Amino acid sequence: MAAAHLLAASTSSSSTAAFRPPLRLRSPTHPPHLRLNRTAGRRPFPVVRAAETDATKDAKPKVPGKAPAADGSSFNQLLGIKGAKQETDIWKIRLQLTKPVTWPPLVWGVLCGAAASGNFHWTVEDVAKSIVCMIMSGPCLTGYTQTINDWYDRDIDAINEPYRPIPSGAISENDVITQIWVLLLAGLGLGALLDVWAGHDFPIVFYLAVGGSLLSYIYSAPPLKLKQNGWIGNFALGASYISLPWWAGQALFGTLTPDIIVLTTLYSIAGLGIAIVNDFKSIEGDRALGLQSLPVAFGMETAKWICVGAIDITQLSVAGYLLSTGKLYYALALLGLTIPQVVFQFQYFLKDPVKYDVKYQASAQPFFVLGLLVTALATSH
Repeated sequence: MAAAHLLAASTSSSSTAAFRPPLRLRSPTHPPHLRLNRTAGRRPFPVVRAAETDATKDAKPKVPGKAPAADGSSFNQLLGIKGAKQETDIWKIRLQLTKPVTWPPLVWGVLCGAAASGNFHWTVEDVAKSIVCMIMSGPCLTGYTQTINDWYDRDIDAINEPYRPIPSGAISENDVITQIWVLLLAGLGLGALLDVWAGHDFPIVFYLAVGGSLLSYIYSAPPLKLKQNGWIGNFALGASYISLPWWAGQALFGTLTPDIIVLTTLYSIAGLGIAIVNDFKSIEGDRALGLQSLPVAFGMETAKWICVGAIDITQLSVAGYLLSTGKLYYALALLGLTIPQVVFQFQYFLKDPVKYDVKYQASAQPFFVLGLLVTALATSH
């Protein structure tokens, strides 16, 4: 996908025949396209750049407003979120690819599963087991998921976020592939270790890790690429972030029961809503590459209400279930945690899901994850 720099080959011609300026050689003029960021020993990736022209200083970038601020945040870079500083340190770039900001829901899911098992005790061994399970779910397998997703999304990111590590050429193809395999094998290895540690006859934690890894792959990679369909892709993402870590934590300390599987699968519908939040900022690239995310398929206005409906109706349904099983106080607690989420939805998300996405998630999601813990504690009693 090589292309040349765009040069505005405008020359001024003299109105008199007496004087003719000396000829200057210029590179051939090509239409605006992608320019390559070449680094020795690295395979270049396409980078969308603003056209550089000596014809006018007023040339506008092809993707306005997408470039990070010159004084980007180092903290944002380490978390893998918008506003990141451009880094050259390979280990900081590797960490950025794993998006540490996405680890807490998985870590919390493990905690909820351990609480729901009713068999977790605050002993050194149980705490150590839970920490290893959190490392498997968060840094390893979520890091694998985020890295492989960025790899297969490099063409979309070249439109939406061209400064990200892969489309900008900040990290080589070989480095990305190596990171994917190391994180995957580390996660599967920790899953097998936990089964041995827990004395399982059937390696359930390992198989949950395998299933989650496979789901992550088909979510991002062709030919299935589940994310091409807004409903299936976002539900798969919600299940990965809520159900699977919960199941792993519960299986590590207890037994998975049908009611827990149904309850956490229901919660994955709320996860679908949370996943939609991140689709609004990618509408441009998704539409260009034919991905039918819900904001693309239904438009922003309808997609906003699908998003909040999935989140709120799920939690109200779970509260109703807890009430029907005699868990009145847990049901009321969950209802109380849902109310501020609705307030923040009207205050931020429904006003502008792109402008206020970070504020909304930072404000509302803590109440959502606390609701998960309330549900877990309810099912353990």
